[in-house]
Amino acid sequence: MVEITDPAVERTAIDGLLVLRMKQATDERGTVREFFRASAADELGLTGLGPWAQVNVTATTQGGLRGLHAEDMTKLVGVVVGAAFGAYLDLRQGSPTFGKVVTVPLEPGTQVLVPRGVANGFQATAPGVSQYLYCFDREWEPGMAGQACNPLDPTLGIHWPIPVDTTDRAQISQKDLDAPLLADLQEPS
Repeated sequence: MVEITDPAVERTAIDGLLVLRMKQATDERGTVREFFRASAADELGLTGLGPWAQVNVTATTQGGLRGLHAEDMTKLVGVVVGAAFGAYLDLRQGSPTFGKVVTVPLEPGTQVLVPRGVANGFQATAPGVSQYLYCFDREWEPGMAGQACNPLDPTLGIHWPIPVDTTDRAQISQKDLDAPLLADLQEPS
């Protein structure tokens, strides 16, 4: 017997940040999941997504944290193996949701559409290695427009599920630790 899950979209507290669940079919052999299908996105009211110019996969060990990075590109992200705790921060100057954080538990079958200027970060939570897939609407280039924020900034209120040892480079990079705090990214009033 085949169980079909229909696509769905959920709006979040950050303008333009959406949680997507695409069609999947499960039977005795396992599950086939659509990560992205243009016609399904159109049916959900998300016309114009794609084509994706670059697709990356990270393999991150349990407890590893990546982000928060807000490049000048739209991203479709999700876990294809394992599980992660996704965190998203609006860094768009002038946005009514600037500084707002949304967290999403991620497992295969759940994607997040991250608009330009919204920072994306995650912590791998499953034992072993989790694989996180990124689809970008433009190719990443050194020096491209964007910004980053320290994922451990206490003012963000992100409660990472696995404690982070700031001296352990398997958990967090020096680059992410050196990223500015949110207060340093705000335009003066």
